[in-house]
Amino acid sequence: MRLRSVFQSLRKAAKPKTPGHPHEAMIQPPGDTGSSDRVSPPGAQRDPASSRRRLPFTLGLITMVVSLCSGLATYVILTGLTPIVPTHLVVVGVLLINLVLVLAMVMIIAWQVTGLWLARRRQVAGAQLHVRIVSLFSVIAVLPAILLAVFASISLDRGLDHWFSVRTKSIIQNSIDVATAYLQEHGQVIRADTVGMAKDIDEAVELVKSQPQGFGNFLTAQAAIRALPIAYLIDGDGKVLATAASVPDFPYRAPPKEAMDLAKKGQVIVIAPGQTSMVGAIKSLQNFDDTFLYVIRPVNARVLQQLRETRANVAEYQLLEQRRAGVQVAFGLMYVTIALTLLLSAIWIGMWFANRLVAPIRQLMGAAQQISEGNLAVEVAVDPADGDLAVLGSTFNTMTSELRSQRDELVGANTALDERRRFMEAVLSGVTAGVVGVDPDGTITLVNRSAETLLKVKEADFRGQPLSKAVPEFGPLLKRAQKQGRRLVTDQIALRRAGSERNFAVRVTSEGVGQEAQGYVVTFDDMTELVSAQRITAWADVARRIAHEIKNPLTPIQLSAERIRRKYGDSITKDREVFDQCTDTIIRQVSDIGRMVDEFSAFARMPKPVMEHHDIREIVREAVFLFQVSRPEIVFELDLPDKPVVTLSDRRLLTQAVTNLVKNASEAIDSAVEADPARAGTGHIVAKVCTKGDRMQITVIDNGCGLPKENRERLVEPYMTTRAKGTGLGLAIVQRITEQHGGTLHLADAPRRNGKIEGASVRMDLPIGERDDARAGETMSEPGAPIHAPEAAEEEEEVTHGV
Repeated sequence: MRLRSVFQSLRKAAKPKTPGHPHEAMIQPPGDTGSSDRVSPPGAQRDPASSRRRLPFTLGLITMVVSLCSGLATYVILTGLTPIVPTHLVVVGVLLINLVLVLAMVMIIAWQVTGLWLARRRQVAGAQLHVRIVSLFSVIAVLPAILLAVFASISLDRGLDHWFSVRTKSIIQNSIDVATAYLQEHGQVIRADTVGMAKDIDEAVELVKSQPQGFGNFLTAQAAIRALPIAYLIDGDGKVLATAASVPDFPYRAPPKEAMDLAKKGQVIVIAPGQTSMVGAIKSLQNFDDTFLYVIRPVNARVLQQLRETRANVAEYQLLEQRRAGVQVAFGLMYVTIALTLLLSAIWIGMWFANRLVAPIRQLMGAAQQISEGNLAVEVAVDPADGDLAVLGSTFNTMTSELRSQRDELVGANTALDERRRFMEAVLSGVTAGVVGVDPDGTITLVNRSAETLLKVKEADFRGQPLSKAVPEFGPLLKRAQKQGRRLVTDQIALRRAGSERNFAVRVTSEGVGQEAQGYVVTFDDMTELVSAQRITAWADVARRIAHEIKNPLTPIQLSAERIRRKYGDSITKDREVFDQCTDTIIRQVSDIGRMVDEFSAFARMPKPVMEHHDIREIVREAVFLFQVSRPEIVFELDLPDKPVVTLSDRRLLTQAVTNLVKNASEAIDSAVEADPARAGTGHIVAKVCTKGDRMQITVIDNGCGLPKENRERLVEPYMTTRAKGTGLGLAIVQRITEQHGGTLHLADAPRRNGKIEGASVRMDLPIGERDDARAGETMSEPGAPIHAPEAAEEEEEVTHGV
């Protein structure tokens, strides 16, 4: 398997850890002497604990070398290849030494195996591969050792059986018997010669006495006759009395004392060869006092040497046969010791090799894990001795370096994009136009603050929805842009929300390269105020023209009707009532038209306010007093502060504005009574003045028919009225006066009474203090000041108008 695929498979097989810290250090089993599996950022120094991690390797290496040397020495000693004699004590000693070394190897390997087990239990990267490799090496080392042990045991047992077989014993015994028979034959011959020679000497006792000098020749002749090279006559102490020797200078050796003692008893004693190759015999002489015949005959030296070797071998063979069980145990222990030494050494070497192989892979896996957690500053230690794994580690470091540089570039680009995005968001949040971004499918992806304000939505609730669902009125325009494929599509769309209608100028712009749109940007501006201003300006011009064109003929018509009634009233007797009714109608309608023309003129030519300090309480009290006198059926209530509320204002214009509000309130009560006669006499109007900070409020509350829910903001436009005889200029004039004073006009429902809403509440919110006349003139020259969108609340629904 290629190293790249090995690394990939290891990374897939490695289970993610659950450390307390994202960069928890790897756990290294004891004895791991490979490259350190710690990963460190560039330039980091080697871990000082590496020397401690090398201690098990050093101990294991020393123990293995000593064990192998001890096993070899044991084999050499037991096989007799050294001067050291393999005695029982020596054998026990070397076996004990080997046993101690084996136990040391077992402890070292057990230490490493414990580390492997702990690493696998803690799910350390590469632990499973480490265990597999160690197991494989152990199996490879154990199986041959077991097979060899079995065959060696069988071979040793069969060899001993063959060595101590009956045939072997018979051959050895026969060789001993042959050698013994050879010696016995020489003994029998020399015995017979000794007996015969002793008999002849006993018979020649007289010769010795008569011719002592001739006895020597006689003795020599007797020895020569029997082919005895040496013959002695010795006394009981072994001293030589006479000698017959055919071998000159042959050293005399006295016979053994035991042989002398037996010879004294009359026996013929044959003396076996000792260190020399001579066979001797001794016999006492009967006719001589304390005299013995001691003869010697040489034997073949080679035969004697072979006999001695044969006897030694037989003795050793018999000793081995007696110690067969001990020999088997000794050789078995020797083999087991050497085999265990070799086996444990092989296992240790396998574990060391596995450590060397797994350590770089573990580093790569740990580094890959840290890279997956976002740490691209990690690098692995590269040892050139690792070969292909070193190349893989170097390639990995190059990859991480490139990833780190690319990450830095991406971070920089992302930072720039983020800054640009924040800038665009700041721009979008600062523009007054609403901006909504949609993808090619029409799903909303971006909403700026102005869009949230104009549409009264939150971006979190708006984003991710189809535009056609979130703002159905914009859907057709977006579909038209998608269908036509145009760069820009515009339209003016009216949105109705919470009973209020707003006019928007909507633009849909496609974004993308070529013909394929990558998305769309929908921008829209609230044109309600502009449309309202244009409408007010147009109505002001119309009112000015109407006032100019209609006012001139009104006076002649009214005067003519009055003249006809005075001149011809007395002369008409028939249908006088009809005549009077017609002339009265003409005069009344002309008067109504004149009043309307005056309102038109007043609206068209709103005078510039003359600002002076006035107490608002007096202005409100004066306006309400006029209606208290003219409308006694309505209860008027004044809620005024105790202290003066002085502000810079035009008394006449503010009085007109408050008068219009009270008038509208009384007319609303009349409309409510017409709709429900039971409400007659229950009319109630409250005029209230209060201050809040640097602003003051004038509020008129009634319990009349109330304000409509729909298009309430258009009530301040000219000629917008809900009454049949209304001109629609009352609130428009109030709006103009409020704007000229730098305030805002709020239309809302009256507070709840008895759990239901009855009537309306109109509030003028004005500033307290100095007001720039230039601002007043500017306001007057712009009749269409901004009109705020309606704000719906739980207790009231309010529409605000003004600057």
